[in-house]
Amino acid sequence: MQCRVNILRGIDLRVSAGETLSIVGPSGAGKTTLLMAVSGLERPTAGRVHVAGINLYDLNEDGLARFRREHVGIVFQSFHLVPTMTSLENVALPLEFSGAADSRDRAAAALQATGLEHRLAHYPGQLSGGEQQRVALARAFVAAPSLLLADEPTGNLDRDTGGMVMELLFELQQQNGTTLILVTHDEALASRCRSQVRMADGRLVSPEDRGHE
Repeated sequence: MQCRVNILRGIDLRVSAGETLSIVGPSGAGKTTLLMAVSGLERPTAGRVHVAGINLYDLNEDGLARFRREHVGIVFQSFHLVPTMTSLENVALPLEFSGAADSRDRAAAALQATGLEHRLAHYPGQLSGGEQQRVALARAFVAAPSLLLADEPTGNLDRDTGGMVMELLFELQQQNGTTLILVTHDEALASRCRSQVRMADGRLVSPEDRGHE
């Protein structure tokens, strides 16, 4: 007998284009699951998810993959770089999936924007944690996504390195006008976003006044 578990319950959230939003809350609150639903990596059993005017419920798996390639960048806590690929190859990967002919040139430019032009030929195992996360940032921004999802991006970094990575993330977000949804346990980091919401037990428990939408 299977027991159905509702991870997200009664979520009603709108994020405007170009906005920065942080989501805070304890482990198990549903923060990462919410990001996965917004990205199309998890399909909700009920409700609607619209991103960039697209109803994710209308898309099959191929359509969801294309949607992520064209609209979404994701930065994870654990970097998720391909260990057998160089920095340049890791960053070029999403462009190659979309068939871009200039993927290597654009990847090199993205790495230069993160200060890693001297690390193009290095593999993840040859990079520090901060450098790996900067490669992940370059990969997330290389296709100019309209939405960036960042799930505890400083969780595996020390405070100083994490601070530098977040400065870079916000700088790239502003330069590109990208909508940012940031999941973090760091209240100070969360406060840097224009809006903040708090989750507990799969619900939004204390959303801020979002009257600017």
